[in-house]
Amino acid sequence: MNKYEIMFIVRPDMEEAEIKKTAEDMKKVLVDNKATILEEKAMGQRELAYEINKFRTGYYYLYVVEADSKAINEFDRIVRINESLLRHLIVKVED
Repeated sequence: MNKYEIMFIVRPDMEEAEIKKTAEDMKKVLVDNKATILEEKAMGQRELAYEINKFRTGYYYLYVVEADSKAINEFDRIVRINESLLRHLIVKVED
């Protein structure tokens, strides 16, 4: 299993409960595919470096996980479909 850092940005125009549910849904995708969540961090609402889909802010989340490529590929596929997310980034961490 490899270690990954996953960051994603949730749209700011949703209610707080919906934003938290979106983050939990993303976590569930990883856990359902046998990934281990080592660390999770809700970084709150922050200003974006540039406008994305007419939004200037977004809610940032960071997960540090141990997973195989199957879990990461499934997460990437789901994130691309989910319209609640503005952007995501998956980085493999070298030990």
